[in-house]
Amino acid sequence: MATATATATEPPIRVGVLAYRGGDHANAAWEPTIQYLAQQFPGRGAQMVPLDLPGMDAAVQARTVDFVLTNTGNYVELEARHGVTRIATLHSFRAGTSGGAIGSALIVRADRTGIRGMDDLKGQTVMAIDPDAFGGFQVAWGAMLKAGVDPYRDLKELRFSGFPVDRVVFAVRDGAVDVGVLRACVLEELAVEGRVDPGQFRVLAPKTVPGFDCALSTDLYPDWPLARLASTPEDLAKAVVVALFQMPADHPAAKAGGYEGWTVPLDYQPVHTLFRSLRIGPYRYLRDVSLIDIAREHWEWLAVGAMALLWWAVHSLRVEHLIKVRTAELRTANHDLVREMAERRRAEETARERQKEMDHVARLSILGEMASNLAHELNQPLGAIANYARGCTRRLEMGTGDPAQLVEITRAIAEQAERAGQIIARIRNFVRKRTSQLEPMDVNEAVRTAVSLCQGQARNGGVTIALDLADDLPLVMADRVQIEQVVLNLVKNALDAMQDVPGGTADGRVRTVTVHSGRDEEGRVAVAVADQGHGISEEARARLFDPFFTTKSGGMGLGLSICRTIVETHGGHLWATDNAGGGVVMRFTLPIVDEARRAGKEEQPHG
Repeated sequence: MATATATATEPPIRVGVLAYRGGDHANAAWEPTIQYLAQQFPGRGAQMVPLDLPGMDAAVQARTVDFVLTNTGNYVELEARHGVTRIATLHSFRAGTSGGAIGSALIVRADRTGIRGMDDLKGQTVMAIDPDAFGGFQVAWGAMLKAGVDPYRDLKELRFSGFPVDRVVFAVRDGAVDVGVLRACVLEELAVEGRVDPGQFRVLAPKTVPGFDCALSTDLYPDWPLARLASTPEDLAKAVVVALFQMPADHPAAKAGGYEGWTVPLDYQPVHTLFRSLRIGPYRYLRDVSLIDIAREHWEWLAVGAMALLWWAVHSLRVEHLIKVRTAELRTANHDLVREMAERRRAEETARERQKEMDHVARLSILGEMASNLAHELNQPLGAIANYARGCTRRLEMGTGDPAQLVEITRAIAEQAERAGQIIARIRNFVRKRTSQLEPMDVNEAVRTAVSLCQGQARNGGVTIALDLADDLPLVMADRVQIEQVVLNLVKNALDAMQDVPGGTADGRVRTVTVHSGRDEEGRVAVAVADQGHGISEEARARLFDPFFTTKSGGMGLGLSICRTIVETHGGHLWATDNAGGGVVMRFTLPIVDEARRAGKEEQPHG
């Protein structure tokens, strides 16, 4: 058990970990991760509690842990029984392109040539880990049923070895059983540890998944989730998630656990679909025996009784029963579907509200960084107003005021006041809290408005902002303020990137940020912001849009992540390329009005 010092008033963070290969393996794989959490919370520390499947259920029920790190299937059961909630999903370095990393491998001895596919399992002796082991049995169970093999009816014998999973491999190797069921990648892990020779085994019905380099016999499902209990404080859960998301991919804890980091919770609906087909976990109630099942198992006795009844009565009763059973199943399925849709709508609404808050905070942060430049912009018209007003006062005091001159001066004062009012109005519209409003808009107008807010910073830094805007661009369906936010952030980043770039060199180079608009090959509206800075490294480019990643000292690392979210929400795309003249070009595209409306109509029925 991993421990860290905690104060008397703040108990350590307790994390229950599924020890599917025993406590020693769990300590080796997960203790560094718990120690990492302990370092992030020096006032509390952290403890790892290795548990088997029954122990995991008991610990959650007794609330002796704050978080659980367990396999995908066990999480779904704990979610249904005790209301645990996933807050992050493990991102394995072996994950496939879809993000899935959990599957099953069915192994036989290499010399057993008579067993090739799933349909060859009938009449064989099969060993798995545990009836509740997700990758160690349940995924393979679903694959067998798809192939027409029921492991509880069609096998010669179905055995369960219990944890650790190594027992299954050794039983197959020694000939104690014909076939073994393993969680994918366990065989490779044992081979790396030198405990087995992989050449002694062969995988049944091998499948290939892009990006997944372990032997596999089934589909892949989402990786292990980290879930919090209903009793775990929300603030603590948020802090733990932030700490895990900030873990570098090359951190020793990640290497020990065999993963690259953590990501937002994945969609576990495929697991629910599997459990529903197997009638286990939250869907165990579907196993209730019906009259049809009894009829199929005891048809001889029913046939004797049916001979005493008229054919039409038997037929009518049977049809009526079938209708009731199917109606009940449809009602239950419809109830579950309605509940899942309601939960998904609530989750999407919560995500949208949080995104709005992040957008608003990002706009305030941008203006906070530009405060001195905006103050300088306001000081110019205010200074002019003061000078004009003093001139009027002196002329009036000296009695030399010419009415015509005074009219010109007051007109100039009004013009400067209107200029200051426009600056304040632009700032107010940019930072005020508001709901997203999609409407047809001219991208060029949004570009000009955003650039006007950056002119003060550009002049102070000796940089010229050049506009190259195409005429007659089609309208796009977008939220004006959000698009202005994207352009403002990209232009400000370009100006920041040129702070240390000298200007007026011998070759006549002028420090310039160029903002271009036009249409791409597919007819979408495209905007590009190009700087002449030092560019970015390949390492930075790979993480450029990751949350909390920044190359600026003191930066939050949210600007480009939020910009990409805004653009993709509008149906567009944001990416970075190298500038031929040095520096970086940030580009984004937006669909035109007709395409955006068409996409909205296609998505509307799915809600």
